[in-house]
Amino acid sequence: MSQEKQRPEWVPPEGGDEFTTNVMHGVEGGHDGMPGTRSIAHSGQHRYRRRQLSVDDHVQGVLRGDRSILARTITLVESNAPAHIEMAQEVLKQLLPHTGNSIRVGITGVPGVGKSTFIEALGVFLCHQGHRVAVLAVDPSSSVTRGSILGDKTRMEMLVREPNAFIRPSPTGGTLGGVTRKSRETMLVCEAAGFDVVLVETVGVGQSEITVRSMVDFFLLLMLSGAGDELQGIKKGVIELADALLINKADGDNKIRAQAARTEYNRALHYLAPATEGWRTRAYTCSAVSGEGIAEIWDVIKDFRQKTTESGVFQNRRRMQILDWVYTMVEEHLRTRFFNDPRVINIRPQIEQAVIEGKLPATVAAQELLHIVEQHDK
Repeated sequence: MSQEKQRPEWVPPEGGDEFTTNVMHGVEGGHDGMPGTRSIAHSGQHRYRRRQLSVDDHVQGVLRGDRSILARTITLVESNAPAHIEMAQEVLKQLLPHTGNSIRVGITGVPGVGKSTFIEALGVFLCHQGHRVAVLAVDPSSSVTRGSILGDKTRMEMLVREPNAFIRPSPTGGTLGGVTRKSRETMLVCEAAGFDVVLVETVGVGQSEITVRSMVDFFLLLMLSGAGDELQGIKKGVIELADALLINKADGDNKIRAQAARTEYNRALHYLAPATEGWRTRAYTCSAVSGEGIAEIWDVIKDFRQKTTESGVFQNRRRMQILDWVYTMVEEHLRTRFFNDPRVINIRPQIEQAVIEGKLPATVAAQELLHIVEQHDK
């Protein structure tokens, strides 16, 4: 019986085409929305090896627009592994001087309003206008499996073929506000790669979806006509933060209803304080399917940028967003530090049980947990 010849281990070529079907494994240690599990390729007999990139490899690859390295850099930024976090921050530090040259547009709306279809229509239009478009599409993570479908790339069939477009779906990882914990950093990486328009598509969960406002220049809220009393939608919440309302699906039999809804919204918006100083929020209509109204809404965004830049509001908003980012990260660090504290981990089951049984008020329980950490800090 002849000895069976052992199959050589396959190693993918360096610098391969990003459109090939080779599986690109994520970083170990987990990333936003997913725990640190080992992939099938890592647990089986055929292990796929890829050359580890240095900080300089990441920086230079992003700056020259290498899509494969751009994708790997974003994965690095999303990683929760301590070693990757440290490396990602060094990469971001070197990329920072090359950022800030894009217009950042946040796009939100209820599920079913057609966000992905609209973004594809707008993205294709912008690419044909000579722009380089990065789409950061955020999908909700399952509260059970912590996984996400990440299907935006398959939905945007036309945009994904555009050489000047880059689509990056990412899971929320349970982050509230419709965006991921690392969305700000991902935007910076895309800007450093030369994309002059960054479109951030949020999850689409309703009025709580306001975090994206703190990281974009222009906030666009997509609406539907005929979904109920239009005036009922004018409430405190996400609608107050929008720089424009866009009624989608204004085509066919729905076109007249969409135009009527636009009139009602504009009448009601007249009584609301502007979301951006010196700018009046108005409602518009479009059809992402036919393309009608796409050019108009882009003209609105360009007009917004010109007016707010001349008044200084544009630059001031970005400065305030950076400060907001700083304190958001401080809060995140303190939260992580608190729940990872060994003393808190040991005492939590007892305190939680006492609260559940009604023996300890919630306020007292919180004070006891905080007291444990405060005593140690002293």
